[in-house]
Amino acid sequence: MLWRGLTLSIARGEFIAVLGPNGSGKTSLLRLLLGQLEPAAGSVETTDRIGYVPQQHADDADPLAVRGRDLVGFGVDGGAWGIGLRGKTRRRRLVDDALAQVDAAAFANRPFGLLSGGEQQRLRVAQALTRDPELLLCDEPLSSLDPGSGQRVLELLDQRRRSADTSLIFVTHEINPVLPYVDRILYLAGGRFVIGTPDEVMTTEVLSALYGSRVDVTRIGGRLIVLGAEDAHHCENEAAGV
Repeated sequence: MLWRGLTLSIARGEFIAVLGPNGSGKTSLLRLLLGQLEPAAGSVETTDRIGYVPQQHADDADPLAVRGRDLVGFGVDGGAWGIGLRGKTRRRRLVDDALAQVDAAAFANRPFGLLSGGEQQRLRVAQALTRDPELLLCDEPLSSLDPGSGQRVLELLDQRRRSADTSLIFVTHEINPVLPYVDRILYLAGGRFVIGTPDEVMTTEVLSALYGSRVDVTRIGGRLIVLGAEDAHHCENEAAGV
């Protein structure tokens, strides 16, 4: 069992960052919300309109496989994330609307695998938006992206939640890029958890209690620095080599 006694509700338009070391259950939480796992106890209630934005990997696309537009189209009319189509006109309209939301029309007809990492991830966000989601689940969507591309993806996600009241659950190893957007943090570690605002969670006292050992947290120039939390890839962490 990864953790017990976790009660989490998310408000419309709320941005929740999920932090914690490897193996703490961050991805398992997303799988529970997607219906891919059953809880050992308790229940999970979610909207039917869920969008999913996966990690960006540098080598996960065949340069000749699909155009960017085709990848976005995979999100149209397909149960969970399937391809099923219900008319070319409707499909084109939904794809075009999603591409417009992430400002990706200019490169949508190029082979997906030949696009930059940031362009690929914008198309993955567009694919998730074809379902007009009330809840977006983001699994480390900034992974492998340069800071500029990551910032653009964050801005697009934040724009969506503000314009459509879409809630975000955002798994990340790096808290600093998302600090300006986050409403609450769910921090998982060692079978325990803590939930609260960034100011409530990201403190020496709270993280030391969570890890059961000394963790020092300080702010420098508006950025969080954490020292002493082994494998806690949640911000700039000299002790962990991050």
